[in-house]
Amino acid sequence: MKKPLWKTGLLGLCAWGLFGSGTLFAQSDPTGQKPITQTYAFTNATVHASPGSEGEKATIVVKDGVIISVGSGVTIPVAAKVIAGDSLYIYPGFIDAASQAGITKPEDPERPSDFVSSNPPDEIAGITPWRSATDQFDIGSSQVDDLRKAGFTMAHVLPDGGMIAGKGAIMVLGTKGSTNLIKTNTALAASLNGSRGMYPGTTVGVMAKFRDVYKNTNLTQDRIATFTSNSGVTRPEINQTYSAMTEVVNGQIPVFFEVENDLEVRRAISLQKELGFKLVVYGLEQYDEVIDLLKSSGVGVILKLETPDDKAIKNQKDDVDEAVQAQYDRVKESYDRTIAQAGKLAEAGVAFAFSTIDAKPSDAMKSLRAMIEAGLTESAAMAALTTNAAGMIGMNRIAGTVEQGKLANLVITTGPIFSEDSQIKHVVADGNIFDYEIKTKKKNGNGEATVEVAGTWDYTSETPAGSSGGKLTIEKDGDDYSGTITYDDPSGNGTATSPISDVSISGSQLSFSFEVSAGGMAISVSVSGEISGNSMDGSMNIAQFGSFPISATRNPNFISNN
Repeated sequence: MKKPLWKTGLLGLCAWGLFGSGTLFAQSDPTGQKPITQTYAFTNATVHASPGSEGEKATIVVKDGVIISVGSGVTIPVAAKVIAGDSLYIYPGFIDAASQAGITKPEDPERPSDFVSSNPPDEIAGITPWRSATDQFDIGSSQVDDLRKAGFTMAHVLPDGGMIAGKGAIMVLGTKGSTNLIKTNTALAASLNGSRGMYPGTTVGVMAKFRDVYKNTNLTQDRIATFTSNSGVTRPEINQTYSAMTEVVNGQIPVFFEVENDLEVRRAISLQKELGFKLVVYGLEQYDEVIDLLKSSGVGVILKLETPDDKAIKNQKDDVDEAVQAQYDRVKESYDRTIAQAGKLAEAGVAFAFSTIDAKPSDAMKSLRAMIEAGLTESAAMAALTTNAAGMIGMNRIAGTVEQGKLANLVITTGPIFSEDSQIKHVVADGNIFDYEIKTKKKNGNGEATVEVAGTWDYTSETPAGSSGGKLTIEKDGDDYSGTITYDDPSGNGTATSPISDVSISGSQLSFSFEVSAGGMAISVSVSGEISGNSMDGSMNIAQFGSFPISATRNPNFISNN
C-alpha cells in the first residue's frame, strides 16, 4: 500500500512533527518567539579551542547556554538543531575587558544653592563609587549589536561618569529576554579627568582628591571598628562614598584606571604604589615608552582596540619636494611605531587584553590585522581577545576557551579568523545564535568565479519520513544570486515552491535557506553543500528536526549563462 504523500517526501518530516509530535514553538510561550530548542550541534567544523591551538575537525554540542561536549565522536542529542560546519572555523567568543557599549551617561545633578566650587559635593564633582554599570546598561543598544557583530560575546561594562564613575559589571551579550548579568561590583572605574569649573579640575587635583578619598575611607573603617568594639566612643558618620570605596581599600576589587599615554600610566602606577590598591590600566594608546614599567609593576594592562587611520599614508604622492617627503616620513614613522606597540608588549611578556571604549568595533579586525602585520603574533592577539581578558576580569572558569562546561560563547567564521577574506557568519552568545550576512566571495585572482552555481539542479534528500526530491533553480543577477526550490507539499497537495535566500558562496561551498509552509506555520530550512563541477553533496537542516544528507546534480541543459 502506498504511503500517504504527507508522510513521505522532503518535508513529510515537518508535517509529522507538526501534526504528530507537537507544535513548532513551546506551549509555554504565547508570543511564539521563544526557540523550541536550546540545543545545537555544530558539526565537523575546524575548532580552535584556545589561543595558539591547532584547528581540529570536531563537533560542538550546546545545551541551555553551556557547551556539553566537544570532539570528533560526540553523540548529538535527538532534539539538537544541527548546523553544518564543514567549511567553518570556530573560536572562543571574544571578551571586551573594558567596555561602555550599551552604557548611557547619567544626568548631571543640580547644583545646590550654597554650592562652593572649591569644595563641591562628591556627586557633582564626579565622585560616585556607589553607582553601578547595571543601572546604565541596555542590552538592546545598537552599540551592543555592533560589539556582537565584531565577535564579542562578553563585556566588562564600566559606568560613564567623572573621576570615580562607579562599579563595573560582567555582561554576556545575549538576547533582550535575559538579564545577561553575570557579576556585579567587579571593579571601580576611575580616570584622571577633572571637573569643569570646580575642584578637582586638574590632573594633579584629581590625584590629590583620589588620595584623599582613599585615605579617608581607611580612617572611617578604623573609626567604625573602634566604635563597634568599644563603649563610650562617638558614633562615626557613615558616608556613601567611603562605604562604596571599602571594597577597593580592602583589596576585594581592583581599580580600573583609564589612561591614554605614558605619562598617565606613570601617574596611575605612582598612586597605586603609594596607596596599595589593585590596579588595571585601560584604554592605552601610546605606551611604548613605559613597556618596561608595565612589566615590572605587575599591573593589569588593557589596550584600546584601535590603530591610526592609514589613509594619510596611502594617499601620499610620489612626486613631492624634500620638505613634504620629510613630513610623509614622520607620519609613516609615527604610524609604524604605534601599530608595533602591541607586538613589543607581548614580546616583553606582558599579558594584555583589549577595550573598545572610544573605538569602532567594526574596525576591530582591521586593527588586529595591522598589529599582526607589525609583529604581534596571532596567538597573542587571540589570547588578548579571550584567555587574557577572561583572567583579568575573573571569568576564566566559564569563558575564554572552547571547553565542556564553559558558557556557549563562540565566534564562527568562514575562514581562519585573521585572514583577509574571513568573515564572521555566526556568533553564539549565552547559547543564542546570531546570524550575520556573508558577502559573497565569487572571484579568484584571475577574476573568474570560484565555482559556478547558477542553473537548475535536481536534488534528493533522505529523512526518517522517507526519500524526496525536487528542483533547485539558481540565477545570477549581477554580483548576487537568487532562485527557487520545489518540495513535496506537507499538506499533500503535490509540490510547492519557495524562494531561496541568504545565498552564499565561499570557495566551493554553497549555502542558502528557504521557508516551508506547513500547517499554517513557516519552518526554516538551511542547506549547505560542497560543489564539484555539476554535483553537490551536503546537508539540510530542518528547524528542530535535525540535519539530513542532500545531494544534487545540475542539468547541463539548464545552466544559466547570465
